[in-house]
Amino acid sequence: MQLQLPEPSFDALIASRALHTLIANDIRHKSGWISFARYMELALYAPEVGYYSGGAAKLGKDGDFTTAPEITPLFGQAVAQVAAKLMAQSSPQIMEFGAGSGKLAQDILSELSAQGVAVHRYTIVEVSAELRARQRQTLRGFAQVQWIDTLPTAFSGLVVANEVLDAMPVHLVVKTDTGWKERGIGLSNKHFVYRDRPCEPSILEQIGDADQLPVGYLTEVHPTGIGFMHSVADMLCGGYRETGFGGAAMLIDYGFPSHEYYLPQRAQGTLMCHYRHHAHDDPFYLPGLQDITAHVDFSAIAQAAVDRGLDMLGYMNQARFLIDAGIGDLLLRTPLEDKLRYLPRANAVQKLTSTAEMGELFKVLVVGTEVSLPEGFGDGLRARRTG
Repeated sequence: MQLQLPEPSFDALIASRALHTLIANDIRHKSGWISFARYMELALYAPEVGYYSGGAAKLGKDGDFTTAPEITPLFGQAVAQVAAKLMAQSSPQIMEFGAGSGKLAQDILSELSAQGVAVHRYTIVEVSAELRARQRQTLRGFAQVQWIDTLPTAFSGLVVANEVLDAMPVHLVVKTDTGWKERGIGLSNKHFVYRDRPCEPSILEQIGDADQLPVGYLTEVHPTGIGFMHSVADMLCGGYRETGFGGAAMLIDYGFPSHEYYLPQRAQGTLMCHYRHHAHDDPFYLPGLQDITAHVDFSAIAQAAVDRGLDMLGYMNQARFLIDAGIGDLLLRTPLEDKLRYLPRANAVQKLTSTAEMGELFKVLVVGTEVSLPEGFGDGLRARRTG
């Protein structure tokens, strides 16, 4: 079926064709087959032409999607309330992965400054050249912000990752009459096509409830996300060993615990693409010009953290997190009588917390060592439970 999506510019189309050629050559060099994870890695991160490593706008009205920090500063201000409590138990440092336009960092730092909470260093890990340039512009007034390309072996403080896990490459697997197969990418007349081959044991062991799923079930596994969580855990545990100060990681994304991730209605997986604020499910459409994402298996991510020495501090939907963080009180800083300012902010809070919008689909996982969330935080819904 032909997708009815906005036409790209000539320059964008040329870049996409260059990436198509790069991926096709990679397939040819690897005996006609690459994993979907490899395809997704190249489509998103290939130097200069990948979606995140290229120069196209990604956020806002001219981009492909909008994240919570772009909707309202109240999101970052709410995160700052929790950040202050966690840093008070560890170190006055924040590390953010995939900082988008820099808006979340700006709102967190501004709110903490208004509270008199010092952040000695705000470190950003960003693979997108276009977004890093935007971040530098947005955060030019904050001297404590720095960018790094390589993770330190030790870190104490708070790690923040908002909509990062969903953009990490995933493997596709499908259950057949003869067992599980990995669904990868081949070529047919220069076009990308799906081709299946037997699963490697390392991939197979990551499929939750594999024996219980029916024939024909297609899903994703997340070794890259698990590897990322291992790295963050090692960094936080290293920080505690070196300094005696603990730390925490706050991961905000859309996804489910495993018992919801593998429900019958997700028999075709969760893969989704975003192009000019249109969502669709064709990852082969204009590679390099669209985002490709998959929902997060939070049980697998939480287990990866625990396996590397971190504690489960909390797991809840975004609505509960923001409410417990005090977003309602933050909204009331704007007088009800000031309708021109109050009503848009109230509508934004509704979007972020409504179970029909972002409030239930997005989850917040907090893991760490030698720190804890405030007493009672998140106890109202799914706290400390991902199984």
